[in-house]
Amino acid sequence: MLEQAKSFSSFSCDDLKRTYPFYKNVLGLNVKETPEGLDLELAGGARVFIYPKPNHTPATFTVLNFIVPDVDAAVTQLTERGVRFEIYDMPDLKTDQRGIARGNGPTIAWFKDPAGNILSVLKPNDR
Repeated sequence: MLEQAKSFSSFSCDDLKRTYPFYKNVLGLNVKETPEGLDLELAGGARVFIYPKPNHTPATFTVLNFIVPDVDAAVTQLTERGVRFEIYDMPDLKTDQRGIARGNGPTIAWFKDPAGNILSVLKPNDR
């Protein structure tokens, strides 16, 4: 039944006025404001919708991954735009001082949007 249905992902934020410039100016994405929230048009025609929620609680998992050809270059560029990458030092997850995890799965670096949702830039092992 749904195999032919168009679809999109969505998640919430606490403040659209703070969220819009982050996705538009910092990340450089195509963002359209609608009465209901923010419509992100991503590469390949993918869409993500961000909606305001007064009792928003940031996701404790990655809500949006950006596949990039070079994680180091993406981290450098985003850091220059003010993005702060998460540093993890846990038994099953360690990042370097720039916030990049290597060698145990894809090369990946996590960061948060203004609402505290977790995003990443990653390069899968097979690319």
